[in-house]
Amino acid sequence: MRHAMIMAGGSGTRLWPMSREALPKQLIPFIGGKSLLQIAAERLDGLVPPAQRFVCAANKHRAVIQQSLPAFGGDRFFGEPCGRDTLNAVGFSAAVIARRDPDAVIAVFTADHIIEPVDEFQRIVASGYEIAEKFPNALVTFGIAPTGPATGYGYLQLGAALVGPVPNRAQQAASAASGTRPTARIVEQFKEKPDAATAQGYFAAGPARYLWNSGMFIWRADTLLDCIRRYSPENHASLMRIAGAWDTPQRDAVVAEVYPMLKKISVDFAVMEPASRDPKVRVAAVPMPLKWLDVGSWPFFAQTCTHDADGNAIAARNLLRRTKNTLVASNDPKHLIATIGCEDLIIIHTPDATLVCRADQAEAIKEMQKLVGERFGSEYL
Repeated sequence: MRHAMIMAGGSGTRLWPMSREALPKQLIPFIGGKSLLQIAAERLDGLVPPAQRFVCAANKHRAVIQQSLPAFGGDRFFGEPCGRDTLNAVGFSAAVIARRDPDAVIAVFTADHIIEPVDEFQRIVASGYEIAEKFPNALVTFGIAPTGPATGYGYLQLGAALVGPVPNRAQQAASAASGTRPTARIVEQFKEKPDAATAQGYFAAGPARYLWNSGMFIWRADTLLDCIRRYSPENHASLMRIAGAWDTPQRDAVVAEVYPMLKKISVDFAVMEPASRDPKVRVAAVPMPLKWLDVGSWPFFAQTCTHDADGNAIAARNLLRRTKNTLVASNDPKHLIATIGCEDLIIIHTPDATLVCRADQAEAIKEMQKLVGERFGSEYL
């Protein structure tokens, strides 16, 4: 049976001061009045039955998530007492789902992305389900064609086609234009976030050789759990203990005891990298030639905004004079942001903290958020 799980446990520190511990980026209704999690959930409509959709997120966000998405209540919410990275989020959900459905095929999505058009996204995801169903030992991931030599993403080094010959660039373009399903490729190696020179080389090689790792996957639950058992046996034993207690009165106590002790590691490092070298499984990448935007920082958020004739990204009541290429955003619809003679800035207003920084310093916001915590404690976090 097909299932889907959305990981919604990120902290969003590069979107401070709007993203906070109580309401991190995936829960802020700042994309046309909707949160990234709401948008991610809507992308599943018609793809997977509602009863087979799940969210994995922090326990402390359970109430706010279920207020905006009441369908993810009860056993469809996997609550983490603390964040232990993506291996444990996907292993936790797979272990519990597999206990009830031993033949489960699970798609894993994140709550960080804008993906359009949705119907094409669903068509490509459906092909991923079909691969995992046809090849039970497959771990399917989805790759995004790089738009530049980014150092903030992992890369998928592509090899042979999973079935049939590898299409050339012209054939790939024709396939995308005609709406036919992209050719799945064997992943020779996962390349974690590279330095600038290496990223330039990957980008120059083109999407026929390297794709960005989207962080979205499909696999049989038992295949994933077997990989965790072989590559990370301590995590596997603890996750199976949680699954064993899930339908018992001891559930909450066992999760609270076991989960914080799990080794913190990403699924990319713990499973996908060793799996790409493991003859017992095959890692397959399905190209996803869509509009894909990872809303992980203010410059990327700006791409979701309305722009004026001077290139300003607008997400607030504003009065801008002699201002260019500046993002203005506020979570108070009555608050006015007024500027004179500004250029290439990020200006973010919240009731208790305001950020002003040069656009080319956006990556330093994560460090600023850390310094705010050191100087003022949790008051502004």
